[in-house]
Amino acid sequence: MTTPDSPVAPRLRANMAKVPAYVAGKPAVAREGLEVFKVSSNENPYPPLPSVLTAISRAAASVNRYPDPAATAMLATTARRWGVGVENLAAATGSVRLLAQLSEITCAPGDEVVYAWRSFEAYPITAVISDAVAVEVPLTADARHDLPAMLAAITERTRLVVLCSPNNPTGPALRRGELDDFLARVPRDVVVVLDEAYREFVDDPEVPDGVEVFREHPNVVVLRTFSKAYGLAGLRVGVAVAHPEVAGTLRKASTPFGVSSIAQAAVVASLQEAAEAELLERVAALVAERRTLVEGLREQGWEVPDAQGNFFWLPVGERAVELADAFAAEGLVVRAFAGSGVRVTVAEPAANARLLDVAAKLRVDFG
Repeated sequence: MTTPDSPVAPRLRANMAKVPAYVAGKPAVAREGLEVFKVSSNENPYPPLPSVLTAISRAAASVNRYPDPAATAMLATTARRWGVGVENLAAATGSVRLLAQLSEITCAPGDEVVYAWRSFEAYPITAVISDAVAVEVPLTADARHDLPAMLAAITERTRLVVLCSPNNPTGPALRRGELDDFLARVPRDVVVVLDEAYREFVDDPEVPDGVEVFREHPNVVVLRTFSKAYGLAGLRVGVAVAHPEVAGTLRKASTPFGVSSIAQAAVVASLQEAAEAELLERVAALVAERRTLVEGLREQGWEVPDAQGNFFWLPVGERAVELADAFAAEGLVVRAFAGSGVRVTVAEPAANARLLDVAAKLRVDFG
């Protein structure tokens, strides 16, 4: 029998020692005489719309009550907007939570989750927590998913394949032809997740809408979030689009009352026609800023892959941390991925202008 003073550690699952820690973008720290911009977390720089704030305020008055566990009004509104049935939807506290639930409902210990790398940091975390084997397939030289290599990585133990389009942090999105060919070859009993956190920022006409892809493939699950284009990152709402059996099982695996009443009200308000039109005008403005940044950086001599999200990628390899520190010294907090590159969020015009000016100076040292 042990006592409180016994040097015996609590017994935890052994695989937890293999779980990588999630690294968030660093916050901006105020500096005297210099305006500091946080461009490290792919956040929308615009504040919530007045109509959305009003809905949030009204919902806040009843936070002594539990939220609707089925998110009835939110999912009905979302279903109408996306042209799917409510039975095709499941909600959670961000699309990353839905991804974790997908690992939980598909993987037994030793099963495999295949994804591109580098990609979203949560993929290995959710896989390993589920006691699955994380199978990382390197990106191509132009920072894109290597779909033939991912197809070759699928085995009899593969239960989940995750595609990030646009890919975070590198930027390119999957195009229709390559995606159709890939899905035609994936075994039908393998769930394919199409993570479209940045779908609204895509301007490449060859990139398909994931909801249309879902209609054609029973094993495809589309993940969407209201954190990016809709500017609700602080409220944490993600929605999965899946065929009824998968969506229903996701709902079974959800945390009861997970999506707050405030978050549900904010999504409903954001999907009203006038509000959404204004939000998408902001998205268009960010896309225009992204184009200006990417073109300007390329003219300076930086290598920048195709960018389809609200961010872009500087593949500087082993100098990633050094470059991030150099930007930070000029009041720009970017996101370094050690050994790979630097991701920069498209932000307000003042931040973007500063970034182009600073990048021109740094190019001399990082040529």
